[in-house]
Amino acid sequence: MLGPMVDSITGRSICYMKPPAPVEPMLPPDVQPPSQAEPTAVTGFTDTCDTTATTIVGAVTDASSESHRLLTTDSIRTTQNELSAAHPAQAAILWTFAITLFASAMLLFLVQPMVGKMILPLFGGTPATWNTCMLFFQAVLLVGYAYSHVTTSWLGVRKQAVAHLLVICLPVLVLPITISHSDAPSAEVHPVGWLLMKLLMVVGLPFFVVSTTGPLLQKWFAVSGHPAAKDPYFLYGASNAGSLLALLAYPLWLEPLMTLSGQSEVWRVGYGVLIVMIVVCAWLVIRSQSETAPSDELVRNEKQTQASSIDWRIRGFWIFAAFVPSSLMLGVTTHITSNLAPIPLLWVLPLALYLLTFVIVFSRKPIISHSRAATLMPYLLIPLVVFTFVEFPKLHWITIAIHLAAFFVATLVCHGRLAQSRPAANHLTEFYLWMSFGGVLGGVFNALVAPSIFSGIVEYPLAVMFACLLLPKLTSRESDRAFDFNDVTQPLLLVGLAVGLTYCLRSASDTPVWAVWFALFAPLAIVCFAFKERPIRFALGIGVFFATVGAYRSLEQGQPMEACRNFFGVKRVVAEHDGGVHKLIHGTTNHGMQFTDDARRGEPLAYYHRSGPLGDVFKTIVPTAPKTHVGIIGLGAGAIAAYAKAGQSFRFYEIDPDVERIARDPNYFTFLADSEGTCDVVLGDGRLTMAREADDSFDILILDAFSSDAIPAHLLTREALQLYLKKLKPNGVMAFHVSNRYLDLIPLLASLAEDAGMVGLSKQDAVDYTDPDNAGRLSAEYVVMAHAYDQLAPLKAMDRWQTLHSDRNVTLWTDQRTSILSLLR
Repeated sequence: MLGPMVDSITGRSICYMKPPAPVEPMLPPDVQPPSQAEPTAVTGFTDTCDTTATTIVGAVTDASSESHRLLTTDSIRTTQNELSAAHPAQAAILWTFAITLFASAMLLFLVQPMVGKMILPLFGGTPATWNTCMLFFQAVLLVGYAYSHVTTSWLGVRKQAVAHLLVICLPVLVLPITISHSDAPSAEVHPVGWLLMKLLMVVGLPFFVVSTTGPLLQKWFAVSGHPAAKDPYFLYGASNAGSLLALLAYPLWLEPLMTLSGQSEVWRVGYGVLIVMIVVCAWLVIRSQSETAPSDELVRNEKQTQASSIDWRIRGFWIFAAFVPSSLMLGVTTHITSNLAPIPLLWVLPLALYLLTFVIVFSRKPIISHSRAATLMPYLLIPLVVFTFVEFPKLHWITIAIHLAAFFVATLVCHGRLAQSRPAANHLTEFYLWMSFGGVLGGVFNALVAPSIFSGIVEYPLAVMFACLLLPKLTSRESDRAFDFNDVTQPLLLVGLAVGLTYCLRSASDTPVWAVWFALFAPLAIVCFAFKERPIRFALGIGVFFATVGAYRSLEQGQPMEACRNFFGVKRVVAEHDGGVHKLIHGTTNHGMQFTDDARRGEPLAYYHRSGPLGDVFKTIVPTAPKTHVGIIGLGAGAIAAYAKAGQSFRFYEIDPDVERIARDPNYFTFLADSEGTCDVVLGDGRLTMAREADDSFDILILDAFSSDAIPAHLLTREALQLYLKKLKPNGVMAFHVSNRYLDLIPLLASLAEDAGMVGLSKQDAVDYTDPDNAGRLSAEYVVMAHAYDQLAPLKAMDRWQTLHSDRNVTLWTDQRTSILSLLR
């Protein structure tokens, strides 16, 4: 009988004869005898779980098993004599294809953060911009894979290679890639549709052509005559290694050192080099002795005869196993960037880990086996539930690390199932096509469907649950492998336990907070962990855990009054349990508070308290005379309107229409309605809409777009400051609210002030929350700038205001170059 092995140099499957062996009991694929090594990705694995067809896991398991059968029965049988016949020319072919795939992948994943950064300022820096960009890139990647599959099927590899040489020249007509800020959409335009169309016109053709390189070159290599050509999937690892290097190089090297226009020029030169490399690969294939017209016909006939072997259960498995990590990647990206900054550094971390899992699972000797990843996954997902909803002081970076670690392991499990179910090389382009289709569905779900049907980031917990369904059953007992109703009934009992615990803990008002959370977390975590060997049961248990912790956290923050979601994020209005205060929460950040009783509802609270830094500014610097004009970027609940005096004009610039609606609703907040002065709201990005104002319009400008931890970087660049100065009167003052848990923005503003020839003061306000006079007040950081210190003298005399001093180690931000590494706390 034939037994497969993997050559340590080429990675090619080698089949050899071995004598019959005694029949041994069959073990599940992830349970190996102690003396055996882990199976390699080339040999795959068979999941023989006996589940019902009525469950998702049953369909996934059946498809995986059938795909493995195709791989093992249709694998190419190569002899040691064939390998020994390899010569330097064949080594050159291998290196040429590998380097070309590596280079194309680098270009593919350098352009994504570059274009995302170009487009960000047009939408106020919202994290949804990156998710929409990712949807576009995934969709174009799908089109590229479809092109590769269809053209090679219809034309054969040789004719297709000739035709493709014409296609790769087309992007030269539209390079370099540039996006003008003057093309910003109006407030009435739907941002997702406009953004997708803009991306299609600017980067659609170059990205499409580069996206075809991966599957095409692997298909070309499969008919190159190289000894390893019949199993070209190992080249996918080279491709993803290039992608990973590009993603890490962009925020750490390219972004800090080069302007956006310089990055675009480098990409254009790189594309020219790629054209030459693809031409060489095409020439090697065309001249290959194994690539003739009859062999093309043979390949097509073989594909037709074996097409029926891949049914829709297998394709459905590929789609589902690709959908889950794609959705999970966008979910964790949204969660992290909503609480930090929508910048390339944080975009690329999840995407880099996503690609790293491909490198691992398609390698000949994975550094992390599938069974180890599956074993580790429950240990990470259970704490992930807690860290998704609960904020731990001074543990913000640990929280991000837990999210990324759980995402990495879960994605490793999902992509491991894909790699283990891959078919033989003649189905390569179809495999990549359906895998790409699943990735697009993940993007569509997160970028389009979820914001329309969910008022919160529900897609993230859902993706975690779906990932649990792809866990293999790690038990060898047949009775534990079959589906039974306990997989559903036991999670239902967990729901009862969660409801009971929540009710009891809500009644225990005198219990310390840490004890309450422990009493809720510990029982649910223990029960969920006990479900870990049953994928369906574990997935439902994790879902119950998510729902319980999320609901309890929401109740702890206050009584929900409204929740809404759009392109710019999730907003919630809550009332404290005594009904005395309303809060506007955007993501996890408090964006405004107001007392509900008539005697105190005119008091600005939170970061805008009269005893805080902004109160100092209005006491000492802002003119009290009528006809004073104040411009504010960022509306929130409208608390700054409480400072307006009769005859004064306050103009707010707000990008999110939902925020304006909430701020004007008297059932929630009345700052705008109760203001003594005139308050109006201009919808749109603050910088772009302010540019349309007349010069010398404002006595004071207040930038309040940074109270959230998501920083719109385009509002803190040299060009932005120059715009603000044009709109400010000669004796005017600028105030920046820069409270942030992760970034220290004061050194950046000091550098900007020095560059503009201005002076400034800063104040870091620490609040004693035990003082009753500080009720409703939050700690805040502010920076104030003016043309001369004389304008700031009254403020300087007040407590804890410090002179700004520039830091030479901080990179000055411009529209072309930004970097947050030097600003991390």
